This record gives sequence, structure tokens and C-alpha cells, in this order.
Amino acid sequence: MVNGLNLALQFLDSFAFIVLAAAGLAIIFGIMGVINLAHGEFILVGAYATTLAATQLGLPLVVAMAVGTLVTALFGLVVERTIVSGAVPNAVGQRIAGRDVMEPLYDRLADSMVATFGLSLVMVQGARIVFGNSIDQIATPLGEIAYGAFSYSTYRVVLSGVSIAVLLVVYYVFTRTDYGMRARATIQDEETAKALGVDTERTYMTTFAVGSGLAGLTGALFAPIVSMQPTLGDQFLVEAFVAVVVGGPSVVLGTALSGGVLGAINAVFSNLFGTFVGRIMLLVAAMIALRFLPEGITGFIERVRTRRQEGA
Repeated sequence: MVNGLNLALQFLDSFAFIVLAAAGLAIIFGIMGVINLAHGEFILVGAYATTLAATQLGLPLVVAMAVGTLVTALFGLVVERTIVSGAVPNAVGQRIAGRDVMEPLYDRLADSMVATFGLSLVMVQGARIVFGNSIDQIATPLGEIAYGAFSYSTYRVVLSGVSIAVLLVVYYVFTRTDYGMRARATIQDEETAKALGVDTERTYMTTFAVGSGLAGLTGALFAPIVSMQPTLGDQFLVEAFVAVVVGGPSVVLGTALSGGVLGAINAVFSNLFGTFVGRIMLLVAAMIALRFLPEGITGFIERVRTRRQEGA
């Protein structure tokens, strides 16, 4: 009974961690075709902004989390305007009228990886220079759940509910709002969307800000339970990329399914063999998915659905 409860709590913890870590990355990659290797550092911005707002400004934790989310969204907006949307030449040596051709990083996977990796290095070192190797920690709220000889953080259990709420909000935004309709049109056929009057550049800009804000929300939510150091984003990046690879092209359904599958794998192996083995098995799951489900879980589901429709 106790072991089963331990496993269930670990699953909820892993599910929340994976879903919250991956949501922002999945949106930016799924809509913009940008691989953001600075995603962990965007989470760092949210965590630091939340912690500083709570400890230095004395704001209530919920308000500080809102500040951290907003700061990261605005930071993402600046990054999109200055780096992602056209600040990198589209090819080495390609020039028109003596000037480098400037082209957005949308759907340029290798270029976006190089640009955002450089950004991540600058952000980590910048945080270390400005704030040092650590900053004051926020106390974990809500106490603990006691069962038998064990206890578990209530806050971590609450995060699983928050992760589901985030997925529902993202689903609503992308299926029930004008922005969501424009974003889905841009994903499916950018040129046709432009011809129909969709401002795709503005859609990309908004999308990057939304994805950045979700990364900031992740940092804000985990600020009370992670060590406040410049490299804290590293512990989120692996899970986020694995979840995006396993989930496939559908942002909401893919993130939810990959969170459930990977959360179960991580919980079982972490419970039996320790945290390190749990993370190794996540990477093994990603390799298996790349081999047998190159389009991810949702890509496989869509392919099966298409075949059934063609057969009918």
C-alpha cells in the first residue's frame, strides 16, 4: 500500500515536471520550427524573477510568480524581435546588393539551435556575473503529506493539478480563440494564411512570447523547490526535449501523452533504482521513439487515422 502510494506520488511529480518543462518548448517548436536550446535559461529567468520579487520586494508568492511569468514573456518578446525574427544571415556569404540577406530563424533548425545555444551561454554567465553562484531560496509552501513512516511535499502534488490546468488553458487558447485559429493556420500553410490576411509575423511574435511565458511560469512554479543557481535550467532541458520528441507535432495532446508515458517510466525506474536511472530511461524512451515512432505518439495516431479514412 505504502509503495503504491509512493509510486503514485512520484508519477504525479514526474508528470507535472515533464508537462510544465515541455509546454513552452513544444509551442515554440511546433508552430515556429525553432529549436530553443535556451529554453532552460528562460525557465531560469522565471525562477530568478519570482525569487527576487518574493525575497527582495516582499511580494506574496502568487503575485511574485505572476511577475516571473510576465518578465519571462517580455524577455522572450525581446529575443524574438532581436534574434529569432531576422537578425541572422540566412546563409554564409549570401549577399544582395552588397548586404547580407536577413531572414528569420523560423523552420531553420540548425541555425536556431546555434543561435539559442549561444544565447543560453550568455544568459548563464550573465546570471553568474550579476547574481553570483546562488541567490536566496523561497521556502516551500503548503507543508507535507504524512502517510505511515513517510511524507511527501504537498506543493509537489499541487503542481500536478497545475500542470493539467496549464494544458487545458493552452488547449482552449489554440482551439477557441482567434489567435489559436491564426496559429493553426500558420502551422498548416503559412503562405495560404498570409494570402487570407493572417499577419504571420505577428503570430510568430505572439507565439514566442506565449512559449516564453510558459517557460517562465515553469520557473516560477519550481522556484520554491529547486536550487537557485545559474545552471538550474539544465535539469529541465533534457525532460523537455524528450517530451517534445516523444509527444510529436500536437502541442497539447502530445505533451499530455508524453507526460503520462514518460512520467510513468521515470516514476517506476526512479522508485526501483534511483533518480539517475530514471533519467537514463527517459533517454532510452526517446531513442526508441525516434526509431519506431519518428513522428512521435500523436504523429503515429494521425497516420493511423488517415489510413483508416482512406480505407473507408
